[in-house]
Amino acid sequence: MDKFRMLFQHFQSSSESVMNGICLLLAVVTVKLYSSFDFNCPCLARYNALYGLGLLLAPPLALFLCGLLANRQSVVMVEEWRRPAGHRRKDPGIIRYMCSSVLQRALAAPLVWILLALLDGKCFVCAFSNSVDPEKFLDFANMTPSQAIGWSVTLLLIIAAFLARCLRPCFDQTGFLQRRYWSNYVDLEQKLFDETCCEHARDFAHRCVLHFFASMQSELQARGLHRDNACRSPEPPAVPEPPEVLDSGSEKAHLRAISSREQMDHLLSTWYSRKPPLDLAASPGLCGGGLSHRAPTFALGTRLSQHTDV
Repeated sequence: MDKFRMLFQHFQSSSESVMNGICLLLAVVTVKLYSSFDFNCPCLARYNALYGLGLLLAPPLALFLCGLLANRQSVVMVEEWRRPAGHRRKDPGIIRYMCSSVLQRALAAPLVWILLALLDGKCFVCAFSNSVDPEKFLDFANMTPSQAIGWSVTLLLIIAAFLARCLRPCFDQTGFLQRRYWSNYVDLEQKLFDETCCEHARDFAHRCVLHFFASMQSELQARGLHRDNACRSPEPPAVPEPPEVLDSGSEKAHLRAISSREQMDHLLSTWYSRKPPLDLAASPGLCGGGLSHRAPTFALGTRLSQHTDV
């Protein structure tokens, strides 16, 4: 199960190559689904249009939603759009770039389905069979008009992609590179925050369990229920040292400093409401001093500052 979860997280990463691979996979699945689908028009004047347009538009809508779900940046984009500004301003250009990237990849599979349906022609002819002469489409043999629409749309998409590819270097690339960098940063920052929270939860649970067994051992000894020296149990597990004595330069010092539920709840609420500005040089002195990875650790029971780097 852990391997499956790691594999799923890998496919949800912000890497463009991985997302392009998922986009291509959805397109291949779309072709396979359409080729295995056996279309049969009901040939009823009341249901032809509904049936034909339903098969032409409903599967692309489902594929579009699947493309949004498979793209991790869709959730990151909504979170970045909805979060309070706090001490970090929100850049509309980053949100627009992420939205454009998400839509381009999510629309690939639906467009493949629509193009295949137009080139095949059966759905289109069935949907508009009430407004055309049936003799022209006897047994769906002549589907030239709908195929012409499909080829026209395909040609327009190829020309648009060619022009976008060729004309992009002619414009200033500074803004594009900046938006691309910070959109990737927002995604990676959220992933690192989640990973650090999982690391803290594991370390906090480990220390709580050790503290429980150590306290139970002390209680048994106080009641005189421990065994004699000849058959005594092994030494109780060592309780981790309190955060006051931890070296502030150690890797887990910033995690062990957060040692109560109130502190962790305050940190989680602060992360989205008042994110620190993107200025690492000024972060240690923000609002009375934040808890950076080099700052001294807190003692038990102390309140967190408004800005905590984890």
